[in-house]
Amino acid sequence: MAFPINIDGNFSASFHLPSLENELCLRHGKMVKEAGCILSNTAGKDPLEGLVMIDTLQRLGIDYHFREEIEAFLNTQYMNFSSPNHLPLDVCGVALRFRLLRQEGYNVSQEVFNNFKNEEGNFHLIQENDVKGLMALYEASQLSMESEDILDEAGEFSAKLLNHHESEIVANTLKHPYHKSLARFMVKNFLNNIDIRNENIKVFSELAKIDCEIVRSIHQKEILQISNWWKDLGLAKELKFARDQPLKWHMWSMSVLIDPNLSEQRVELTKPISLVYIIDDIFDLYGTLNDLSIFTEAVNEWDLTAANQLPESMKISLMALFDITESISTKILEKHGWNPIESLQKSWKKLCNAFLEEAKWFASGKLPKPEEYLRNGIVSSGVHVVLVHMFFLLGQGINKETVDFVDGFPPIISFTATILRLWDDLGTAKDENQNGHDGSYLECYIREHPNVTVERAREHVSQLICDAWKKLNQECLSRSPFSRSFTNACLNVARMIPLMYSYDDNPSLASLKEHMRSLAAHLESKPF
Repeated sequence: MAFPINIDGNFSASFHLPSLENELCLRHGKMVKEAGCILSNTAGKDPLEGLVMIDTLQRLGIDYHFREEIEAFLNTQYMNFSSPNHLPLDVCGVALRFRLLRQEGYNVSQEVFNNFKNEEGNFHLIQENDVKGLMALYEASQLSMESEDILDEAGEFSAKLLNHHESEIVANTLKHPYHKSLARFMVKNFLNNIDIRNENIKVFSELAKIDCEIVRSIHQKEILQISNWWKDLGLAKELKFARDQPLKWHMWSMSVLIDPNLSEQRVELTKPISLVYIIDDIFDLYGTLNDLSIFTEAVNEWDLTAANQLPESMKISLMALFDITESISTKILEKHGWNPIESLQKSWKKLCNAFLEEAKWFASGKLPKPEEYLRNGIVSSGVHVVLVHMFFLLGQGINKETVDFVDGFPPIISFTATILRLWDDLGTAKDENQNGHDGSYLECYIREHPNVTVERAREHVSQLICDAWKKLNQECLSRSPFSRSFTNACLNVARMIPLMYSYDDNPSLASLKEHMRSLAAHLESKPF
């Protein structure tokens, strides 16, 4: 049973919990109040220190307790943003305020950084030994949108100088900038690099540790639910060729929907995520082209009788898809008053048709042009299916306009899917121990450009990912028909991708496995 949370963001202690958990919740509530007082008092007296505190709360993953206080403070900062009289004197303050405002959706201009350029238009007014300022500038550059050359220059300039410093905190900043990372996975690194002797920081750090324990307890209960659901579903027994990784799949839900209140939504979201992986394996590893065509036709007609000729394992998978989609639709209708069944069905139809298109390409032995592959690959990534389900599970801003928009594969979903598809293709999913072959953008690009080296091709893909991030920033950090919960979740999908598809010289998912094991410590030991 999850820890419930009151409207003010505190974990409720009125629930029937074991005494230790109950005591932890009470202590947590007191510390939330204490931290809130520290934030309000400090921000009122010293705006720059207030910015630093908000940054600290966000990096510790506990800022959600202080949404109203942070919003009020940042609104004041935005009002003063263009006033020279209120500009902090150093680049660290300017960059930090810019980043905090932009990531909350405020329309702030990159031109504020022109104050740190010399007459030739270069960033030489910033000293090489100003490590904090350079890190803040690099962090701010990660929120750049298309055609923001000043921010691009700021990122290149700061990265070049920071590469000369060998400290751990600099390395973490360059490898895991806040905007493109998941705060909960980076808390340990952050705690290793802050001054715990500071009394205020000590309070925030202690609150973060308790918060992590409570959130971990919530996640463990979710994992137990998912494990039982997956076992009862029985697909792992029927589909020996397919992946059997329910804990890994639930990591997507836990990382994308980070609000502890969204436990039910996380559990439900893991179900379609699981099916995306299973159906992907059917297309990659099991079905003949004829079987896959019949399977896709059955999905297009949403009719089980169209699948009578299929192998039993494929029919069972199809039945699971239909049943789970119906079940989720019913729950959403009961909770939010809108039946999403048609939208969910459309998303699955698009996915299976994209899978079938890939199967036809590679059965023929002819690779498509890279642009054609990517257009289809964005759909076959499964991101649209997952985000459509998530949109309805969140239940915010559901109306005909937004439903039509989400059905039509809007840019916010397309750019998120682009990032996933290209990241995945950089490593061709070697970590998943698959024997199937479904090609990659990299392979198509090299075939189209035979004189390009693999290294140059990978650089090209990395640039496409960078460009997609800029477009995603534009969609998520500007005015949007979608709720902040949904746009933040889209960003979290993009942030989670490097963790799920980590391809360095020694491909592994070590950090992900470590986190999964810590969450599943109360369950029976099983391989990941």
